[in-house]
Formats: sequence, C-alpha cells, structure tokens
Amino acid sequence: MPYYPYRCLDCHKRFEIFLSYSEYGIRPVACPFCHSSNVQRRITRVRIAKSEESRLEELADPSMLAGLEDDPKALGRMMRRMGDELGEELPPEFDEVVDRLEAGQSPEEIEKALPDLAGPEDGDGGADFDEF
Repeated sequence: MPYYPYRCLDCHKRFEIFLSYSEYGIRPVACPFCHSSNVQRRITRVRIAKSEESRLEELADPSMLAGLEDDPKALGRMMRRMGDELGEELPPEFDEVVDRLEAGQSPEEIEKALPDLAGPEDGDGGADFDEF
C-alpha cells in the first residue's frame, strides 16, 4: 500500500499521505499543515534497474569513446564511470590517474609525473597509456 507525495498549493509544504489502491482518486486529500484541499500530487523520479550486462554494454558503446583522446577531462569522467560500474575495489593509483585526468592533465603528463605506473621499461607486464 503506497504513500503518495503531495504539495499544498496554499502553504507550499510537501507531505506524503497513505492511501490504499482503492482509495486513490476517490478519497479527498487535504494538507496536514493548513488543512487546505488545494493540493497537487507530486510525481517522483523513476528509477530503472539495469542488468550488469546492459550497463557494461552501454559502457562499450563506441559513440562514448569518440573524442576522448583529445579531452583528458572527458577521459577521466569516462574512466571514473567505468570504475563505478565495475563495482570492484580499484587500486589507489587508479583514483590518482582519474583525478589528474579530471583536472585536465594529459596522459603524457601523468605518465611523466608517475613513471612507476607504466611498469618496467622492458615491457614485461606494465600498463602503458598508449595501450588504452
């Protein structure tokens, strides 16, 4: 049995009222603060649940990747969103890189400032910004 959100058009206060499904639209609603019947139902936000698969497919959409190579802030926002969607604990280095991207640093500047992130120079297992 739901609670319905309302707003009083006289005193401008918001309130919720409990109505059974059979009462909704039949039982008159009055403001509990000023007792006015001049009220309006508020429409609340709707949430849509997505599966993990659909969220990951949305992240892989090629149109989301357009122009990222020229905009470090957009790259940082996209990386943060991807990290949030994965729902896994990421290393602090990830947050450091994303923070720097969102501040406008280029991947090249970050690579110079944090050389240990790239891993060994002989290429055995280190991540390089050029790979992304």
